[in-house]
Amino acid sequence: MVQPRPVVPVAQPWEFPAGTRHTLSNGIEVLLYNRPGQHITSTRVLIPTPIAVEPRALEGVATMVARTMDEGTRSHTADEMAELFDLNGIAYGAGYGAQGLTLEIDATASRSAKGWALMAECLQEPAFPRTEVSRHVNQRLAEIEHEAASPDSRAAKEWAANFYDQGSRAARPAGGTTETVGAITAADCAAFHSRWVRPDAATVVVAGEFDEARTLRDLDATLGAWQVDGVAPQDDSPIAVVAEGQTRVRFVHRPGAVQTELYLGSFGPDRRVAGGWAPYPALSFVLGGSPNARLDAVLREDKGYTYGFRAMFRPRSEGGTFLVSGSVRSDVTVEATRLTLEILDAARDGFTEEETRAATDFIGKTAPARYATADAVADEAAMLRSNGLGTEFVSSYLEQLATLEAADLDTAWRKWADQPRTIVLVGDAEAHAAGIRDLGIGDVTVI
Repeated sequence: MVQPRPVVPVAQPWEFPAGTRHTLSNGIEVLLYNRPGQHITSTRVLIPTPIAVEPRALEGVATMVARTMDEGTRSHTADEMAELFDLNGIAYGAGYGAQGLTLEIDATASRSAKGWALMAECLQEPAFPRTEVSRHVNQRLAEIEHEAASPDSRAAKEWAANFYDQGSRAARPAGGTTETVGAITAADCAAFHSRWVRPDAATVVVAGEFDEARTLRDLDATLGAWQVDGVAPQDDSPIAVVAEGQTRVRFVHRPGAVQTELYLGSFGPDRRVAGGWAPYPALSFVLGGSPNARLDAVLREDKGYTYGFRAMFRPRSEGGTFLVSGSVRSDVTVEATRLTLEILDAARDGFTEEETRAATDFIGKTAPARYATADAVADEAAMLRSNGLGTEFVSSYLEQLATLEAADLDTAWRKWADQPRTIVLVGDAEAHAAGIRDLGIGDVTVI
């Protein structure tokens, strides 16, 4: 007997997990997200010191500070610190970005307090041993060499150098250059840390299954005991200032390259954009966020020029960018560039209801899975906090997302479609630069 097909219920509206807000004894703000069943607790510590405060001649020093704070303290050597993290099953990491320093740990609930104590030690009393700092400097110099050899990294670096004003920190690599990183010493790391790594305005985000009262007591006894003398320095240096002008094209010459990397970008919105943020993730999906997206449908599925193209709106705390990137066979460099621009220009003619529904269904209905783990909740909460937003932003934009129609995507796209573009190609310029010039898309400079 044939059984009737089961009825699949309509997905119910979903909201980002609610958090609670607290303050430690030293003024650090705490955001707690209790997630029953998540036995690994994820912690993020945000210290909002913008990367623009680095000395110009020592750019990359903030990254070195982040990488070496756990390489020995006044209380423990580098080996002892590593052993303490390992024996307690604590995963530790730290990095420096546009908005400042982020430290993170993942640990079982029973070991979280130990993890917070070790984080506090790294923050309050790092030793910056010369041998360890020198080792990390050499590692970073090797990374820079690798990035220069990688076409996608090289394209992204060249794009930033031309898209942003030359006086803007965003125009230069966040991790520094060969010249600036090579000049960094242990004393420079100690000086930067002493001046800028402070509990003032810091935030701790904790997500997982925990007892809230005990968690607050343990946090106050560890990170809440972090004290720094003096008044926090102030700095309002802009991180990202977009260069003015028309569309510009830079072709980085790689003789004999069998592929060409294309990296295209223009000015875009941030999450506070008028009309709401929801249309922009949907636009990213429709244009270059899925195998059926417009770029892949032509460049990969129809033409076979590429393994895949990506398109996305990338917001900053103020303003943002729209980026398209991918690699194609060298022999189709000109044609692929032409088609990419035609696809973007044709988007002004509008989007379909079918495209809109596919985007909103995918983004909205996969949200519960994307934020199912404690580390995903902590990461999202920390990222939004660094941009001055709360996690209610996620619930709000998902609610708006469910109501979008094709006309909403049309309106959102047309707000930004005419922004001047910066286009970078990394490939064989001798073979293809003339063809790119013939497209008439802007002045082409070969590098």
